[in-house]
Amino acid sequence: MKVYISVDIEGVTGVTSWDETELSNDVHKPAAEQMTRETLAACRAAIACGADEIVIKDAHDSARNLLTDELPDEVKIIRGWSNTPESMVAGIDESFDAAIFIGYHAGAGFNGNPLSHTMNLGNNYVKINGRRAAEFDMNAYVCAYYGVPIVFVSGDEQLCDHARELIPAIETAGVKKGWGNATISVSQTKALHMIEDGVKRGLCARDKCKLSSPEKFEMEINFKECVNALRASYYPGAVQLDERTVRYTAKDIQEMMTARMFIL
Repeated sequence: MKVYISVDIEGVTGVTSWDETELSNDVHKPAAEQMTRETLAACRAAIACGADEIVIKDAHDSARNLLTDELPDEVKIIRGWSNTPESMVAGIDESFDAAIFIGYHAGAGFNGNPLSHTMNLGNNYVKINGRRAAEFDMNAYVCAYYGVPIVFVSGDEQLCDHARELIPAIETAGVKKGWGNATISVSQTKALHMIEDGVKRGLCARDKCKLSSPEKFEMEINFKECVNALRASYYPGAVQLDERTVRYTAKDIQEMMTARMFIL
């Protein structure tokens, strides 16, 4: 079995401030260590379920957050950015049997995490086909494009609820929740148990976790700055709806994610 794991940091238990998410800051190290432990918990579960090949995408900011010295032999890790449309799930293809997302977070415009955002801090919200979206939605649809079921996600509780709206059978581990500019998080050890157990359940039921792609993808972005909406409106096919909002309609997720590279 071949498994893909995409890892972010804002949904890791205990991570609360932007300083903790940035590689150049001293307080980043403890967050990166827990990010790594949560990833290793997912790897242990996958291997226990029969995975003999695991590809991990370090999918946060610098894409150089995960500590690599403890990764098992079954793992290959993608560090840095390929600058391809798949972004946080770069390298995904039809050869994978399942996808797992670790450390994911609520999207822009949601209050489930003080670090809520979608791709960057320059937008108030992103919608896909009229539904407010998180990065989870984009990456899940990319996996679905290649026929790969998304069996598990960990992160803040609101993101987990949001994921189940899209994929009802997905297993989740809500390891934290936002409270204003604070977080309430489970212990580091409990988070690992939740992730390991959830990944095992998800992999055992992966046939139930397939996501169907819609016939088209309508992406609507509401920017914080008017000038960014104006700039985005010049992308071929983009339509400016008002001073801050741009809409782009794509035939599939790959076309939508290509547009996202340039306008979001």
